[in-house]
Amino acid sequence: MVYLIIGNKGSGKTKRLISLVNEALERSNGNVVCVEKERLLTYNINYRARLVETDNYGVSGYDAFYGFLSGIIAGDHDITDILVDATLKIGGRDYAALAEFLKKVSKLSKDADQDFTFTISADEADLPSEIFEYCEKI
Repeated sequence: MVYLIIGNKGSGKTKRLISLVNEALERSNGNVVCVEKERLLTYNINYRARLVETDNYGVSGYDAFYGFLSGIIAGDHDITDILVDATLKIGGRDYAALAEFLKKVSKLSKDADQDFTFTISADEADLPSEIFEYCEKI
């Protein structure tokens, strides 16, 4: 399943994500991965979660982002949850491209039996409504 934490800057999205990472660690029988754009969450995320920074790998745009997430899954079949902070900073502010990206991630989620959670720093009303056909807001 693909989950979205949506809100404007300063609304507590990252704190909610940190809490969800720690909850996933407690219930998971596998590995939990937290993806961020740059090193910010090092001291907030439990050491048992794998923390990955996209800037270290030159990830830019939604096509590269999708490939990056697919590669993470391909490299470790024991991953149960992937949680991503700052989605729009990694992929860009093109909401149509975001919608297409999330549609592909939704299919990947079903095929690989993975849960994905993304923080999106935007007003919900600005996002394409089709996103909510395959993503759940939390």
